[in-house]
Amino acid sequence: MTRNIKLDDVDWRILKELQDNGRITNVELAKRVGISAPPCLRRVRTLEEAGAIRGYRAVLDEKLLRFDVTLFAMVGLHSQAEADLIAFETLVRQWPIVRECHMLSGEIDFILKCIAPDLATFQNFVIQELTAAPNVDSVKTSLTIRESKYQPGVPFGLSPQ
Repeated sequence: MTRNIKLDDVDWRILKELQDNGRITNVELAKRVGISAPPCLRRVRTLEEAGAIRGYRAVLDEKLLRFDVTLFAMVGLHSQAEADLIAFETLVRQWPIVRECHMLSGEIDFILKCIAPDLATFQNFVIQELTAAPNVDSVKTSLTIRESKYQPGVPFGLSPQ
């Protein structure tokens, strides 16, 4: 994957359409971006191979599926040596309850977005796994009250074209 791929206006339109609807057919996608189907498919494959498109998935309603608790855990580590950061990130990837993990600058080293069926499940995770993990110095948690905005992906109104 290259970090500096060259995208033209058609590529940007393809990316926007696929971000809005990953199940769109190639024929419909080609029509919406103003090219024929074969070159459209070639462009999509090129965008996938370059890493601009990381994958496709269904967006699930966690509340409907009875995952009622969304929390954030702010984690501070004893050591920020690269090997210790990598070890923590490796451990985090093994925890299904953690849906996102971001390394931060400042007072907190990592923020974890966690989704659980109930508060007890999350509390057990914090006590048995997170605070017990090697190199973890502090954990602060915040329970979400409600989701005010959910818009994954990139903000196309700010595209660096």
